[in-house]
Amino acid sequence: MNPTSGGRYVRESVSEYSEFALPNDANTLGNVLGGKVMHLVDIAAALAAVRHARCAVVTASVDHMTFLHPVHIGELIVLKSSVNRVFRTSMEVGVRVEVENLVTGGKRHTSSAYLTFVALDKSGLWVAIPCVIPETEEEKRRYEEAEQRRVYRLALRERARSKRD
Repeated sequence: MNPTSGGRYVRESVSEYSEFALPNDANTLGNVLGGKVMHLVDIAAALAAVRHARCAVVTASVDHMTFLHPVHIGELIVLKSSVNRVFRTSMEVGVRVEVENLVTGGKRHTSSAYLTFVALDKSGLWVAIPCVIPETEEEKRRYEEAEQRRVYRLALRERARSKRD
């Protein structure tokens, strides 16, 4: 698909959000609370989702979140996000969290997450989202893997529904 027929390139959704880790965000060990990192991930993902959909979006699910290393007070938290794939009214957004030690310049990958967003119109109803067009090999890989994660998400949702009934 090409952009003239309503699609948008992945690069158009790429977003970066950063925040300084302050003592108010710390646990008793002096590390940023996991919930704070999750909050920032949701914000960063929403930025990419809105950039792609160009309308209101809401978080539908968080598939997976890894915490590889703690985030220390005084570090810069940098979140990079982009749309991986669109599924008519929903889209998967990937977020990579890195921290930077502003004194040494050292950087490290601390977390990653996949979130699903749904696009809404002004009445709050789901609306179709323009398809996403991957260009690079990395974008194409993420695009394909997003389909596998979606199949898994839908199976989990179906199992949860059957347990309720």
